[in-house]
Amino acid sequence: MTTLSKDASEQAAVADVLRSGATRPPRPNAVASSLSFGWRALLKIKHVPEQLFDVTMFPIMFTLLFTYLFGGALAGSTTAYIQFLLPGILVQTVVMITMYTGVTLNKDIEKGVFDRFRSLPIWRPSPLVGALLGDVVRYSLASVIVLILGLVIGFRPDGGLLGVVASIALLLIFSFCLSWVWTMIAMIVRTEAAVMGVSMFILFPLTFASNIFVDPQTMPGWLRAFVEVNPVSFLVTSIRSLMSGEPDATKLAVTAAMCGGFLLVFGPITMRLYNRKT
Repeated sequence: MTTLSKDASEQAAVADVLRSGATRPPRPNAVASSLSFGWRALLKIKHVPEQLFDVTMFPIMFTLLFTYLFGGALAGSTTAYIQFLLPGILVQTVVMITMYTGVTLNKDIEKGVFDRFRSLPIWRPSPLVGALLGDVVRYSLASVIVLILGLVIGFRPDGGLLGVVASIALLLIFSFCLSWVWTMIAMIVRTEAAVMGVSMFILFPLTFASNIFVDPQTMPGWLRAFVEVNPVSFLVTSIRSLMSGEPDATKLAVTAAMCGGFLLVFGPITMRLYNRKT
């Protein structure tokens, strides 16, 4: 009886508010709602800190492994090789972890979380945009770890602080735009394991068949042709030019065009699939 009386009192209070003509709280705008979902993504990391393993341990492992495994053979010394390798390993580290955006999104969809978001009076793409913005923090953390480790083992960017900051900004923009590819895949396949498998199938050729580790001039003609049109190669060359203090305007323009292409092509497709799925 006490519970029923309490429920009746709450319903009566709501009815009184509605009859009084009180104004409703303003509807959150696109920026506010997206930032809220971005904060949600960060809170998930707080409660499951194991999610940071890929942005902490993998960058350290990749940087040390490739520097000391290939440095002496390819450049004569690890100090010389790290000047060439670090911009590339920075790109590989961050680009590889972009696939977890799709994995996390697929998990939320399968749990029915996005069905609940649909009922909220918010900008409809904000759950997707917010998740991607939250992942930008993870990309930033991975970038800082690679740079600090690189400086410790001998990397010295001739472009100075400005070149490093510009390189990180370009990498984050590229990663944000590329993440829309994985969100699209998350809408199509059924399980998070499938998202992981498809993403790895795409990312492995893009990262390893590129100019991250060696100069394409040494490659066979058929492989070199692919490497030279690989989006990752354009990004790596752009970042190397910024960190060396000699920006390559052509490569930067192509990289920017690719970022826009990813966003303009895969963004609308993802939203169309998202509207149908939820």
